[in-house]
Amino acid sequence: MSQTARGIKAALVGLLVNIVLVVAKLLAGIAGHSYALIADAIESSTDTFSSLVVWGGLRITTRRADAEYPYGYGRAESLAAAVVSLMLLGAAMGIAVAAVGEIITPHHMPAPFTLIVIAIVVLVKEVLFRGVLRVADETGSTAVKADAWHHRSDAITSAAAFVGISIALRGGPGWEAADDWASLVAAVVIALNGLRLLRPAIQDLMDRMPERSVIDQIEISAKSVDGVRAIEKVRVRRLGIEYYVDLHVQADPALSLRDAHILSGKVKGAIRAAVPRVVGVLIHMEPYEQD
Repeated sequence: MSQTARGIKAALVGLLVNIVLVVAKLLAGIAGHSYALIADAIESSTDTFSSLVVWGGLRITTRRADAEYPYGYGRAESLAAAVVSLMLLGAAMGIAVAAVGEIITPHHMPAPFTLIVIAIVVLVKEVLFRGVLRVADETGSTAVKADAWHHRSDAITSAAAFVGISIALRGGPGWEAADDWASLVAAVVIALNGLRLLRPAIQDLMDRMPERSVIDQIEISAKSVDGVRAIEKVRVRRLGIEYYVDLHVQADPALSLRDAHILSGKVKGAIRAAVPRVVGVLIHMEPYEQD
């Protein structure tokens, strides 16, 4: 199974689990008079849409490069990650506004059975987060990673709801708003996660150079090719989970055009062998001038 296919499968699993959890939490929250659980259901609904966005983005990245998009459709992955991050921020804002309204307005004490529902949700979401994050780390997908942290944010809101409801039940009359305050705290955590995930997505869209370890691997592999005297102007852009490399290679000025072409091919092969996620290498050959 390809890296992209694994990401698509992870998004679909998350989508199905989220649909079940949204219905369960919404019904339990309404029946149990717990706004924290209802807010949690709202946040889970954004998880559902985020999984759809990630699934759609990864599906688009599988399209072959064509005349209109010669570099392929890898940007769709970064766009999906940015959209998911913005959805997290929107969900946090919505939950915070509603929680403040519930704190101001008196309401019923949450029902004890809602704690059981929340405990199950936290367990399921944490397992889902770990599984999707593992796929994200193995594939290098920013969108899948954003989706994984969306699952973790859902687990956080559920855990906050559990604490808030527990305080409300233990405190008795006058402590009904405890689960609303828990929702407010969870909203802050969700917003921070959204901001943290938005940054790398924007960086990819703006062609920011990847981490130094990737650059070092590319430079070392290029310099290791027999005949390469020096390299310079190494530029790397990321499209989805793939890299495109541009660099200047300096070689013996006496090389024929044919030999220079062969040398550039060896450099390309060495780079792609060292960094398998590199799918394109553009090399500009130059005469080596020691001065």
